Amino acid sequence: MRVWIDQDLCTGDGLCAEIAPDVFFMHSDGLAYVRQIGEVAWLGTDGEPKYKMGDGTVDFPDARLDDVVTSAEDCPGECIFIEPGED
Repeated sequence: MRVWIDQDLCTGDGLCAEIAPDVFFMHSDGLAYVRQIGEVAWLGTDGEPKYKMGDGTVDFPDARLDDVVTSAEDCPGECIFIEPGED
C-alpha cells in the first residue's frame, strides 16, 4: 500500500505521528509528512521538505495498514490518502 499527505489540508495535530510514528513524521514547519521505513522520504538535501500534494507518496508495510487507516480516519484535516501500491 501507499500513503501520502496533502500538506495544504494538514492541521498539524500530530495524531498520525502518534499512531504510526514509523510511517508519519512531524516536521519543524508544523506539518505531517510520510516517511519510508528506515529513512525520511520527504527531506531534501537542503533539509527542507521536498514533497507536497502527493509527490511524497511512499510505500508502507501491509502490517501497518490498520494504524495508517486509523490515522487517516482520526485526522481532523482529512489530509491522509491511502492507495494501492504498484505491483
